Amino acid sequence: MSCATDNHCRPKSMSRAKDWTAEVENLFRFQQAGYRDELEYIQVQPGAAVDRWPDTGFVKKLQRRDNTFYYYNRKRECEDRDVHKVKVYAY
Repeated sequence: MSCATDNHCRPKSMSRAKDWTAEVENLFRFQQAGYRDELEYIQVQPGAAVDRWPDTGFVKKLQRRDNTFYYYNRKRECEDRDVHKVKVYAY
């Protein structure tokens, strides 16, 4: 069974980000909203599309578990001092 169809999909491992990348930026935004990553967001919020900035591809808006929203800028929000806090999961 794949992670897309399994509601109880668990990551096999976790590491911390070392350098800023666009992927780390988006993970930072998902984790700030209370999710591991985009996969968990889609599982918890079925039918919710991930709204992204067209020019950067960064996440624009996320619905939290309490049904409030986080809105993000089109520019980088994960500062160098926060990069090491971002968890990168492998499935």
